[in-house]
Amino acid sequence: MSLLNNVDLVRVLLIVILLYLSYVDLRSFRLPDSITLPLIVAGMVFNLLSPSHYVDVTDSIIGSLMGYVSLWLLNYLYHLIKQQDGIGMGDAKLLAALGAWLGWSALPSILLIASISGLIGGMIYLKWHKQNSCHAFPFGPFLAFAGIIELLWPQNLLTFLLGNLT
Repeated sequence: MSLLNNVDLVRVLLIVILLYLSYVDLRSFRLPDSITLPLIVAGMVFNLLSPSHYVDVTDSIIGSLMGYVSLWLLNYLYHLIKQQDGIGMGDAKLLAALGAWLGWSALPSILLIASISGLIGGMIYLKWHKQNSCHAFPFGPFLAFAGIIELLWPQNLLTFLLGNLT
């Protein structure tokens, strides 16, 4: 049995890597390129070579590009206004990796879940560390959390939330 054919094993490995990245980000405010960049490539290769891929390789490439560019652009605009960075490029690379694994159509759900959990978790983190809202907190764990949710229950949360609006 090939590793690329065992989707459950791949899913578990991806979750373990995302949890490890969350731990590293919480401890150091860094998402190392030595993990995020290979994770991007691995997502594209998995979706290209595995018969049980998550998305088409084109969706994987577009997801990776859109994931990185969306957070890069957000940070660029924030930097124009505030003259400081608002989000790290490690977060952009992590979102690119999630886009490479899960495709571009997963990005809205991932960003929605990460943003909501980041707002709540960020307030708790800042309160816990006795800091005010001017201090930074790591966003990678919330991206990882959202990626895990999307990996395990693809599009279900977004469909549930948007379905209840009508």
